[in-house]
Amino acid sequence: MTKRFTEDHEWLDIQGDVATVGITTFAQSQLGDVVFVELPETGAQVAKGKEAAVVESVKAASEVYAPVSGEVVEVNTALPDAPDTVNSDPEGSGWFMKIRFSDEAEVASLMDEAAYKAFVDAL
Repeated sequence: MTKRFTEDHEWLDIQGDVATVGITTFAQSQLGDVVFVELPETGAQVAKGKEAAVVESVKAASEVYAPVSGEVVEVNTALPDAPDTVNSDPEGSGWFMKIRFSDEAEVASLMDEAAYKAFVDAL
C-alpha cells in the first residue's frame, strides 16, 4: 500500500494500477457534517485535476477532483445512503471511488504523507 495526497486534500491508496480515492481528514474537518455525496459512474473516464465527484456538507458543496487520470472501476455504493461515513472514517470506509490509472508519473507527482502533513501545517 502506498498512500499519496493532493493539494486539493484528496488521498489515494495505490495498489497495483488501481488507486482508491477519498478526501482527507483535514478536508472533512473543514467541510463539517457531510450530508450528500455524488459519485461518478463505474466505467467513467476521469482526468487528473478535473471534477470526479461532489461532496456537500451543511456548510458548503465541494468538488472532489480526480488525483489521477483513468477509468473509474468501482464506487463506494454505501456512501450515498450514509454520507456521514465521510466524517467518521474519511481515510477508510469513507472512500469515494477506485480509479485504474494509466500514468505512473501522475502518481509520482503527488505528495507522500510527510509532505502532505507539512503542507497542511503551513495552511
